[in-house]
Amino acid sequence: MMVLRRPGTLSAVGLALSGAAIAGRPRQALKTVGLVAQGSRGIAETRAGLGGTFAALGTWALARGSSQAYTAVGVTWLGAAALRLAALRLDEPETDWTYWAYLAGEVTLGLAGLAARSRRSIRP
Repeated sequence: MMVLRRPGTLSAVGLALSGAAIAGRPRQALKTVGLVAQGSRGIAETRAGLGGTFAALGTWALARGSSQAYTAVGVTWLGAAALRLAALRLDEPETDWTYWAYLAGEVTLGLAGLAARSRRSIRP
C-alpha cells in the first residue's frame, strides 16, 4: 500500500483532507476550534484561507510526489505544532482532549512528511 511505503503520502493526504473538510464545512471547522466568524466574509476567508490553502498544498504534494513536496507539507504540520505549544504559554488556551489530539496529529504527520525526505535520500 502506497501510504505505508511512503510516509510523506500520509502527511499530504492528511493535509489535503483537512483542507477539503474545512472548505466543505467552514462553520463546523470554526466551531470545532472555538472560533466565530463575524459574517459571511469570515466564512469565506475560512473556506479559502484555511481550507483552500491546506487542500492545495496537500494535493500538490501528492501530485508532485517528491521528497521536497512532502518535506514542505511536513514543515507545515510541524509549524502548526510548534505554535500550538507556544500558545500554551502565550495564550493560555482551554485545552480539552481535542487540543492534545490536534498536537499529536500535527507532530505525527509533520514527522511523516520529513521521513519521506530521509527515506528517499538513502535510496540509490
